[in-house]
Amino acid sequence: MFIEIEGIKKDFGSGDSLTHALSGVSFKMEKGEMVVLLGPSGSGKSTLLNIIGGIEAADGGSVTIGRDQVHGMTEKERTLYRRNHLGYVFQSYNLIPNLTVRENIETGAYLSKSPLDLDELLEVLGLTRHQTKIPSQLSGGQQQRTSIGRAVIKNPDLLLCDEPTGALDSETSGQILELIEKVKEKYGTSVIMVTHNEIIAQMADRIIRLKDGRILSDEKNENKKKAGELAL
Repeated sequence: MFIEIEGIKKDFGSGDSLTHALSGVSFKMEKGEMVVLLGPSGSGKSTLLNIIGGIEAADGGSVTIGRDQVHGMTEKERTLYRRNHLGYVFQSYNLIPNLTVRENIETGAYLSKSPLDLDELLEVLGLTRHQTKIPSQLSGGQQQRTSIGRAVIKNPDLLLCDEPTGALDSETSGQILELIEKVKEKYGTSVIMVTHNEIIAQMADRIIRLKDGRILSDEKNENKKKAGELAL
């Protein structure tokens, strides 16, 4: 098994304001699989993604990728874990405003021992002719493509996507989802995507539904659709 999530717990606040964000969440994931964490706001899905990504520490349980276990790591060890295993795509693009598309993507390559070929990736992303532009000269979709490129060029074991189409219109959202699908298929990248959108979940290999910090269901998607078939 490539990824094992065991008994993850996370609380916020104390006393009367104590909130159980995650209450013993467990699941496993195969390499090359796309898993969608589906649930409403407050279900714990983004908190779970942040714990898997080493951004937040769990109060209990463990996350294991390969032979690396996140629980109990020091801050320095978590930094190396993020660098060695993970790529992130968020709703906000977080691009460096005075760098070109090419240079923004290259910042991800510097963090990797075995980065992907930049020119090939620019072609996959559909950004070759935009590579000398800075973020202010790009559309929202092009900025998100650049953000995906920065995450993927590291050649990460796992791509974490937190509502990656949340700030985009339906047509551009479809293009970004097709791109994530293309990256997964071309490079064999494992993907965990957080969304509240039932339609987007239809492109996943597995759908894990969360509510109030617990897993309601964890099912193989028997009716999986290609990203281009989604009625967004």
